[in-house]
Amino acid sequence: MNRILLSIPILALILLGAHELRQGDYGLAASLILFPTLFVTQQSWLRLATIAVLVWGGLEWAQTTVSFISFRQAMGAPWTRLATIMGGVILFNCLGLWVLLTNTCRSFFLKDSDQGTTRAAMFILTVVGLAAARANVSFPILLADRYFMGWGWLEIFLLGFYAQWIGGKMLSPKGHRTNRPRIWGLFSAVFFGQLVLGLIGMERMLMTGTLHLPVPALIVAGPLFRGDGFFMIILFTVTVLLVGPAWCSHLCYIGAWDDAMSRVGQRPAPSKRIRRYSIWGRLGTLILVVVMAVVLRLFGVSGVNAVLIAAVFGAVGLAVMLVISRKAGLMVHCTTYCPMGIVANVLSKVTPWRIRIGDGCTQCGACLTRCRYNALDEESLGRGKPAISCTMCGDCVSACRHSQISYNFPGLDAGKARTLFITLIVSLHAIFLGVARI
Repeated sequence: MNRILLSIPILALILLGAHELRQGDYGLAASLILFPTLFVTQQSWLRLATIAVLVWGGLEWAQTTVSFISFRQAMGAPWTRLATIMGGVILFNCLGLWVLLTNTCRSFFLKDSDQGTTRAAMFILTVVGLAAARANVSFPILLADRYFMGWGWLEIFLLGFYAQWIGGKMLSPKGHRTNRPRIWGLFSAVFFGQLVLGLIGMERMLMTGTLHLPVPALIVAGPLFRGDGFFMIILFTVTVLLVGPAWCSHLCYIGAWDDAMSRVGQRPAPSKRIRRYSIWGRLGTLILVVVMAVVLRLFGVSGVNAVLIAAVFGAVGLAVMLVISRKAGLMVHCTTYCPMGIVANVLSKVTPWRIRIGDGCTQCGACLTRCRYNALDEESLGRGKPAISCTMCGDCVSACRHSQISYNFPGLDAGKARTLFITLIVSLHAIFLGVARI
């Protein structure tokens, strides 16, 4: 009975795929036809994701029906037979939806049912985010479209699958601590890998064919110097509003380097001397890059010379990572030098996300040897919240043996708040991975 019922949504997906193939969207057709092959895994998230796809399919069929009928009417051709056929297709799509909502189908997709809703949300958010990005830019934003025009949707579905897979591994605090630096490093590798390939002649790797120096300070300094190109500022701001300062600990292409260097050194320990520069050091570099960008623009300095100055600033930051972060076991570049770090920390104060330390904290110190952002010491534990350099990386959450450190979001308990945070940050990671650009 399970197989007979499942054949209905499977055929509905294949029918949608055939329609997209007729429209010439090969990537979407392949994705819809291949998607049912995942049913053999019986993963709970697949049922919910398929429901979302068929809901979209129903809207697609309805829009196509209206378009076809309007065309026939404009041509003076008969259209009632067409309307009947398309109505049958829509009803079959709805039947597939109904099957997926039955208890019989629900009992088939039982594997990892405790994670089903969350992993489906990661898949859907990633697919919707990448589809929106693909539809709203004038150039092929996805690598698949740049090299195989029309296959971008297949890349979108694969990244959606990746998001739910890695998200499932990160839903536990320990899994988050273990996998965060790995996927962060992966994003940085993809980002800079595109740069290297672009520099050796594969210009399509650079998306627009225009090289932009990969220094985070240029997120704010670049538009001030050029007078345009505010995309990265908007992206940065929106991301911080969604997940607080987690941009710095999950999504920054340079921050992953500082993290790697700090892990080469000793186990982190709170440093009051370094913390003194957490605000004023980064505020100073922020003022410096803003003033320099404005001055260079006013004096008509060439773009080449401006890039050389920015490269020097980036090289100093790299030296901080290689020497100081490596020796201290702390992310000194991110917490005392990077101007975008202080912007993220301050801007996050208007967001609802917080890391909270409960009154039951025993001050055992286990979290102090995990925090590489120098945001925790005895004083902050007593205060019930980390210092301003906190980026919500979550390492302290997994380190706390007494469950006293947690993500906080208004109206949600600690468990649900953390699940929401992981859902958002993993989806953003997968989206950024898809549109990694120079």
